[in-house]
Amino acid sequence: MRAPHILIANDSSDLRAKGLAGRLRRRGAVATTAPLSSIAFDSERPHGLAIPGFEHGLPDAVLVRSIAAGSFEAVTRRLGLLHALSRLGVPVWNSAPAIERCVDKSMTTFLLKKAGLPTPATFTVEGRVSAEAIATRELARGPLVLKPLFGAQGRGIRLIRNVAELPSEDHVNGVYYLQHYVPRDGPPFRDFRVFVCAGRAVAMMSRRGTHWITNVNRGAVPEPISGQCEGELAAMAVGAADAVGADFAGVDIVPAQDGSFSVLEVNSMPAWSGLQSVVAVNIADAIAEALLALLTNRAVTADVRRLYRLAVPANS
Repeated sequence: MRAPHILIANDSSDLRAKGLAGRLRRRGAVATTAPLSSIAFDSERPHGLAIPGFEHGLPDAVLVRSIAAGSFEAVTRRLGLLHALSRLGVPVWNSAPAIERCVDKSMTTFLLKKAGLPTPATFTVEGRVSAEAIATRELARGPLVLKPLFGAQGRGIRLIRNVAELPSEDHVNGVYYLQHYVPRDGPPFRDFRVFVCAGRAVAMMSRRGTHWITNVNRGAVPEPISGQCEGELAAMAVGAADAVGADFAGVDIVPAQDGSFSVLEVNSMPAWSGLQSVVAVNIADAIAEALLALLTNRAVTADVRRLYRLAVPANS
């Protein structure tokens, strides 16, 4: 049986991409890393795409580690490549629709709510006048958190306690994503990151910080959680990943003072250095194992269908 050929889409050769490639190779796959910017739509090619390292065919699967920032046109083209690969029957983890849903926080929140998962009340509007109307109405219930619609790693987040603290439209590109702050104990403040892969919670940690924004890159300390990846946190994280259609994801969950939990975000291209430092499971290996199991199951299913067609005449 031919070894599966996997394309890891990544902007740079970072440690996580190298770890994924190494774990795939250890399991017998051939792994090639290339940025999406290096792939071209080419109508003269048999499949319509020119992919470095795949001159004579398509990869058996694609793992999306990162998508570089760029112009609206460049990012649209790169996501279009992932859409095209899916249309060609290539499994893409995560798919373009899943990435699009997670990058747009308003869509993530919409899908979490539709799935019945607990998430803070959220309002996304265009223009400061609309944002002021929301703030005037909602601040009576407590502070609001303003987040960049397409932000990551805690950058650009601010707490809004009065209408005057709303930034100008230029600072938010005209879009205001406002979410009720979840009251919690602190300092120190804590939240949880749960890593989900192929419908299963495979690792989780708590993050402890002196600031209410508890991203590791903002100085929060990752800490292990005793016990197995099961229970309420795991179930919520699996549900959140399923709601956005992510094959693997980092799900952020915050505990409230009353003991309840709320899902804040689902990351379709998650970092896991902090998480890996406090868990025993190798996260890159968990992704490699799940993806290769999917390819094996697809191959077995295809073989069964071929045998059935041979055994049962078309006109019978």
